[in-house]
Amino acid sequence: MGGLGDPPEGTPEGAPGGGEEEYRSVVFDESFVRAARLQEFSAQERIADHAPAVRRRPPLRRGLSRQALILVLLIAVAFGTAIYMGVRHPYQTPQARQPAEPLRMTVIPLAPQGKVPGTADAEDLFAHSPAAQYRVGAEGIPLPATRRTAHFSDSQVVSALNTAKDYLVRSSLYPEVLTGGQVRPVRVLVAPDQLDQFDQSFRQPTADGRHAPTGWLVRFDPNNAELADDKIRVQGSMHASETDSSTLEVTSDHTFVYALRPTGADEKAEASLFTVRRELQFRFDRDDLRLQQAQLVVSYVQAGPVSCADDSTNHLRPLLAGQTAKAGGPAGTDPYATGSATALCGTLAQSAQPKV
Repeated sequence: MGGLGDPPEGTPEGAPGGGEEEYRSVVFDESFVRAARLQEFSAQERIADHAPAVRRRPPLRRGLSRQALILVLLIAVAFGTAIYMGVRHPYQTPQARQPAEPLRMTVIPLAPQGKVPGTADAEDLFAHSPAAQYRVGAEGIPLPATRRTAHFSDSQVVSALNTAKDYLVRSSLYPEVLTGGQVRPVRVLVAPDQLDQFDQSFRQPTADGRHAPTGWLVRFDPNNAELADDKIRVQGSMHASETDSSTLEVTSDHTFVYALRPTGADEKAEASLFTVRRELQFRFDRDDLRLQQAQLVVSYVQAGPVSCADDSTNHLRPLLAGQTAKAGGPAGTDPYATGSATALCGTLAQSAQPKV
């Protein structure tokens, strides 16, 4: 009799494991089973479908894994996006930039008809002048309502207006520019193509309609006047429009009113008002918008009270409280001299002066 668990006929002939011993070296791991081309149906499947005992499995797909395919797809999308942005990016290459036009400027001094009114209380001067309701400082330069144009987005229009406002603030309200002789705060906003003209204007001021410092910014002769009140009154407007597919234009028209007194005078000295009206035209291409710089193409300035006989090219020389205009008109104009601008001068209306 065979032992417990042995076949009735006893252990097969051969080694203790019988005939199975010769197959022990064959290992059917999971990968081997999955790679098999034939698969046995289950008993339930054979009963229900009367199918053969085995079925042929579809061949395994050889190639990239799903993760690799996804990675290749992402790289292709990123590369395609980079090419698209390079072609369609709103800021074009520097080669497309048109040279900036030189600034054309006109500065008209306004002479008073009598003595310049003044008082020691600057606030009282403002309260009794046409600037009584003007706002103080940069608050008087609000941005207008904006919307996109045919070729520029809302953000680009706002950027142009902000840069124009920044230029107005720095060139008309900064004390270090007005009376300290500083120009750098303004210069950094000037488009690169106009820097030579800007620098020449301050290096060699000339009344030729191109190189007058007072066409670029407001500044007073530091030997003549200083601010009596740093609360400069401002009122005006700004407007942005598209001139062509690559250019935005901003026009501004603002009146600035300053309280001034003689340089070095004490706080009890009488102050007077000085008015500057600036009409500016800015131009922006896409490089200017990206760099937050401006091309200043037109500057029209009226300023008074001053004497027509005084030169307002380099500095404005205000007439202060109690002073009157000097005799004589503006400097003569030589019609034979090429490249020179016609000397202009106006009269400051009595209604523009404070009633004190």
